[in-house]
Amino acid sequence: MNILFFECNMGAAGDMLTAALYELLDEDKKAEFIKRVNSFNIPGCRISAEKSVKCGITGTHMKVMIDGHEEEHYHDHLHGHDHDHTHEHEHEHEHDHGHHHHSSMQDICALIDSLDIPKKAAEDAKSVYKLIAEAESTAHDRPVSDIHFHEVGTKDAVIDVVSVCLLIDMLRPDKILSSPVHVGSGTVRCMHGILPVPAPATAHILKDVPIYGGKINGELTTPTGAALLKHFVSSFGDMPVMSVKKTGYGMGTKDFENANCVRAFMGYAEDTGSDASSADELVAVLSFNVDDMTGEAVGFAYDRFFEAGAYEAFSIPVNMKKSRPGLMIEVICDLRDVKKMVEVIFKHTTTIGIRRFDYSRYTLERSITDYDTPKGVIRRKEVSGYGISRFKYEYEDLSALATKMGISLKEAAEYADRSGSVK
Repeated sequence: MNILFFECNMGAAGDMLTAALYELLDEDKKAEFIKRVNSFNIPGCRISAEKSVKCGITGTHMKVMIDGHEEEHYHDHLHGHDHDHTHEHEHEHEHDHGHHHHSSMQDICALIDSLDIPKKAAEDAKSVYKLIAEAESTAHDRPVSDIHFHEVGTKDAVIDVVSVCLLIDMLRPDKILSSPVHVGSGTVRCMHGILPVPAPATAHILKDVPIYGGKINGELTTPTGAALLKHFVSSFGDMPVMSVKKTGYGMGTKDFENANCVRAFMGYAEDTGSDASSADELVAVLSFNVDDMTGEAVGFAYDRFFEAGAYEAFSIPVNMKKSRPGLMIEVICDLRDVKKMVEVIFKHTTTIGIRRFDYSRYTLERSITDYDTPKGVIRRKEVSGYGISRFKYEYEDLSALATKMGISLKEAAEYADRSGSVK
C-alpha cells in the first residue's frame, strides 16, 4: 500500500504543499505538471519550480507569478512565511493595484470546472474551497453566500489548491497521513487590526486536528494549507512504519532557525491484502501494567475499552516491583481512536503510564450469514481471503440450539451442518 505522509513541523501553506508533492514526481512528470498548470485559463498567472535552500537543506520553492509579480508581493507582509488567500478584508486595501474585483464561491467553482484537470481533482479542489468559505463564514458571522475572495488572492489560491489536488491525482497514494500541525504563535496584523495565531478561519478549519504552537512567532499554517490537509489527510499522528521511496521538500519564503519546509514522504507499508478491510491496515497497541486492581474492576474496565471501540483487550500475568503479582494489559485499537482510548484507560484503571506500539495487521474478510435449521435460525460467521475460506457458528446461537435439543455444542454444530441451509 502506498502511503503519503506530510511532516508539518513548520506548518503548512498551499505553495509549500505543492512544492513538496512536486518533488515526489519523476522528472518527466514534473515537466508535465508545470506545463499543465501554465495552460490553465487563469489570465496573468504563471508557475515555476525553483531550487531553495533552508538551513543547508535543498528543496523546491513554488513560484507563482500574478501579472508579472510573485505572489508574496501581495501577501508576504501578512504572514510569518507565506500567505493567506482567503481574508479578502486583509487584501483589499493593503496595496492598490487597481484590483477591486471579488469572486464568490460560485465563481470559484465555475473557474475550477473550466480547467483542464481530472474530474476527481476538480471535485477535491471545490471541496477544499468549501472548507475555506465555511470557515470564513463562521469567523465573520456571515452566510457562505456572502463570502467573497479578492481577485489577486483568488488567482494564487486557485493555483495552489488546484495544483495540490492535481499532484495528489498524479501520485495516487492509497492513504494520506500527517504529523500534528505546527500553527505558530503570537499575532498577525490584518486590515481590521491584530488577530491571534492561528487566525480564526484557520482555527475553525483545524477543528479536531491535533495542532500545537511553540516559540516561533508568526502564522505558520494558512487557511489554504489547513483546508488542504483537512480534506486529504485521513489521520494525524506519528509517522507510521513504512519503507520510504521518495522525500519531497517544499520550502517557504521566510528564514527561521528551523528549516522552513513541509516534508512529504512517499513510501510503502504492508497491505492487509485485497480481501482485508482497509480500516485495519495499521493499529495501535496500548500496553500498561497494574497490580492494585480487583478482578471486578479489571472486568469493568474491559467493557469500557470495547465501548470506546477497542478491537481487542487482554491481560498477561507479570511480576512487578516489590515482587508483587500484577497484570500487563494490552488494548488494540484504530490509530484514530488512540487519544480517546488513552483517556478511557486512565479513567478506568490505576495505571500512571501507557506504552504505545503501532503495528500493521492482516485481517480476513468477515461476514455474518443467517443459517436456517429445523430448530431455528443460527448465525454463521464466515471469513475468507489469502486463499482460505472457513466458518464457525456464533457461540450464543449454537449454545441456545444445544440447550434446546439437550445435546453438546459439538453435536449441535454437526446437526446444523447436516440439516441447515443458508436462509
